[in-house]
Amino acid sequence: MRRLRTRTGLAALALAVLASGCGKDSDTVEPAGGQPLQAPPARALDSYADKLRAAQAARAAAAKRWGLKKVPLAAPPPPAKKPRITTRDGFEVDGHERLDLPPVFTTVPVKEKVVFLTIDDGAEKDPEFLRMMTELKVPYSAFLSDYLVEEDYGYFKDMQKRGVALHNHTLHHPYLPALSRTKQKREICGMQDVIEKRYGTRPVLFRPPYGNYDRTTLRAAKSCGITHVPLWNAEVFVDHWEYREWDREIHPGDIVLSHFRGRDDWDGTMRDMVRRFLDKVTAEGYAVARLEDYL
Repeated sequence: MRRLRTRTGLAALALAVLASGCGKDSDTVEPAGGQPLQAPPARALDSYADKLRAAQAARAAAAKRWGLKKVPLAAPPPPAKKPRITTRDGFEVDGHERLDLPPVFTTVPVKEKVVFLTIDDGAEKDPEFLRMMTELKVPYSAFLSDYLVEEDYGYFKDMQKRGVALHNHTLHHPYLPALSRTKQKREICGMQDVIEKRYGTRPVLFRPPYGNYDRTTLRAAKSCGITHVPLWNAEVFVDHWEYREWDREIHPGDIVLSHFRGRDDWDGTMRDMVRRFLDKVTAEGYAVARLEDYL
């Protein structure tokens, strides 16, 4: 009984010392009359919490600096198991499944309130846009056409270095169904070659110009190494939104389209477009996730 009381007393003393940390900054604490005990995992949790608070403070500061109404929501971790992507009803071509052609889809099947921002062509090359997206830590995917990108390959190299994936939007942005299989393949495979040469990767995502395609398009894309054909369910401009669905709303997993445009085409800048995009999705409780993490 005496030994039990002694052990109980020592345990209480150890807990008290652990709780106070003895006023030391070391990684161990010294309970009286015993060997050093390792600090509890709470210290690591505190450090992690401090990092999260710092990151959130930086995100809040960036949101204020770039004129957002609210701080963008952080996306959840990428799914451990990727969702099964299938072609949207009505978007199939003849023999789609039999020929094992890439799925054509406008929404990723998820339950979380996330959307995906995709930006097409490469006409506008605004360095402030790159800085804005980097500071806000908002992911997006770029679908590039060479006839516009070739004006400044370095701009998109900088974008890639910031973590943005670069994908295929053809060499010259033609209406593909009007072309022969040979010409369609040249447009798609040719852009694959450009991106591989300039940026060191060969894309697996392809978006046909104007969202128009036929069976020949998908067969050519598959032969060029394309595995997915993401279209879009909503489009954001500098001054308004457009929707594919009758309810004119965004939904979990929606792919949102925009374009690399500036004042020559819009009454505003790409930064204005991003503000319109983020203010809406954040107000409705959506985070922006990285499309490639779900495919």
